[in-house]
Amino acid sequence: YRNFIGKGQRCLLNISNTEVYKNVLHSSGRFCFQSSQPLGQKTTSLQISSLGQFPHNFSAWNAEITRSFHTSPSLQAAPVPLFWIIVKPAQKLLAIILGRSIRNWWKALPPNKRELFKESARKNKWKILLGVSSLGVVFVMFYFTHLEETPITGRARLLVFGKEHFRELSQIEYDMWMEEFKSKMLPETDARYQVVERVVGHLSESNKDIPQVSALKWVIHVVDEPGVNAFVLPNGQVFVFTGLLNAVSDIHQLSFILGHEIAHAVLEHAVKKASLVHFLDFLSLIFLTMIWAICPRDSLAVVGQWIQSKLQEFMFDRPYSRTLEAEADKVGLQFAAKACVDVRASSVFWQQMELAETIQGQPKLPEWLSTHPSHENRAEHLDRLIPEALKIRESCNCPSLSGPDPRLIFKLNMQHLLESSKDQENPNSTKRDLSKPKLDFPHT
Repeated sequence: YRNFIGKGQRCLLNISNTEVYKNVLHSSGRFCFQSSQPLGQKTTSLQISSLGQFPHNFSAWNAEITRSFHTSPSLQAAPVPLFWIIVKPAQKLLAIILGRSIRNWWKALPPNKRELFKESARKNKWKILLGVSSLGVVFVMFYFTHLEETPITGRARLLVFGKEHFRELSQIEYDMWMEEFKSKMLPETDARYQVVERVVGHLSESNKDIPQVSALKWVIHVVDEPGVNAFVLPNGQVFVFTGLLNAVSDIHQLSFILGHEIAHAVLEHAVKKASLVHFLDFLSLIFLTMIWAICPRDSLAVVGQWIQSKLQEFMFDRPYSRTLEAEADKVGLQFAAKACVDVRASSVFWQQMELAETIQGQPKLPEWLSTHPSHENRAEHLDRLIPEALKIRESCNCPSLSGPDPRLIFKLNMQHLLESSKDQENPNSTKRDLSKPKLDFPHT
């Protein structure tokens, strides 16, 4: 790798001689493959022999995936300002108290005063409507005056918090993660750490023409955890779990995943998510007050509050999170293409994750229940983006891709697996369709 980069080449992936990389893998014993073939010929971690059996290390890898892969911690992906953390519960409590006080005040009114109040409201309905409309205009003006253009994509986004202040707060989150993982951090001398460091370094170097990439200092942390996960904090702190290193098939898949995580930081998704949540929570205070004022009993108000929070979550929060993930996939694929990665391997990773969940028998939840797109839809989305990414790769004067398309290899492997499974279900059957050639894939 050092010799290759020293010659001024931009691509570290399409190398015919991979002795350096192979030695790193052998010294690790846990990461990716241990193979004498070039990286360009590696296919997937789900290799299938001529007998249709999975490799020995697949069962161990499969057992380590205890939950769906997600590319940001669900709790800490969008840290919010410290002031809002303190004030947010107090605001909700104040809304509940205000709504409950209005309800009790209305119940305590004599019937004649209630009628007088209703009559006054009917007479002044236009004034009330004007006041409500004015409040709505204020919210709309606040929204449009806080829109900014997203770096790279140019998409409009809502920003309520200052970026610099937000990065300072991400330091608090960084300290928390370091405290939690302090006994599980791999040293810099570990081969797995060095592989991640080189991949991130190559991605950042290949995309240094983007100001948001060159402005951040990317610091690597590899955590010895079985979870298939990775995330990047807004201040450029990269966290990769060894479970992810075991799950990827080759350096191409790893480069795409890390490119996806870098895209999250470059596009400032944490700030965008926190801004939207802050804006929606402020709006929800009005509805929360109305719920506690209208509902005749506290128990009904609690149910109404729960329904309101779930509607906000499934109609706004989770769809927006899925949108951010799709955006990070697109930009991360562009980052990988500029680094001369075989971008075709990106969709194969999510097909592998889909297969692993199927083998484990994990129930498939509808996508609208998740903060991330389903593995199947994610792979299809990447397949649509790959042609554009290949053009970007070609424009960067990258070496031509050699070997078969990894997507085709994965598809043929799956066909072979299905055929082998059918043969094992019918061991006494001697009939064979001679019109179909037998697929025989050697170990890669």
